[in-house]
Amino acid sequence: MAAIQPRTGVYPGTFDPATNGHMDIISRATRVVDNLIVAVAVNAGKDPLFTLDERVDMVKKDVTALGGQNITVRPFDNLLMDFVGDAGAQVIIRGLRAVSDFEYEFQMAGMNSRLNPDIETVFLMASDRHQFISSRFVKEIGGLGGDIRHFVSPAVAERLKGKFAE
Repeated sequence: MAAIQPRTGVYPGTFDPATNGHMDIISRATRVVDNLIVAVAVNAGKDPLFTLDERVDMVKKDVTALGGQNITVRPFDNLLMDFVGDAGAQVIIRGLRAVSDFEYEFQMAGMNSRLNPDIETVFLMASDRHQFISSRFVKEIGGLGGDIRHFVSPAVAERLKGKFAE
């Protein structure tokens, strides 16, 4: 009988900043895969507020707070399918908040499948309490002086506060 190989998944995103919704997906993804790589994308096209190093650092701190022993955080700046293949992963994890996310994610999963049919995409629905949270809204609310403590970790809230004070 062949030994069961550990299953590795990649959860990619810009994480500018990581929200409680992201952390919920990360936590739940660890129940689906044996090892999870949180892949923080350069994604200059989104004009991130935080640098890549800042985003990686914030995600690492939030993941540590989750107690995730089987979670690593790595930056990437290449094609996702190349990153996933190089990491030896078999699964891409994606979170869905609403029906509006589905169309884009469905198209992306189809394209990724054409690039490498051996890698599966698994969708996790956002938990009820996190369905409305997006990094874009968090930055907008924080930039206007609103209370973002319900949407991000205390460490991320402090980093955002500092960024907007600059």
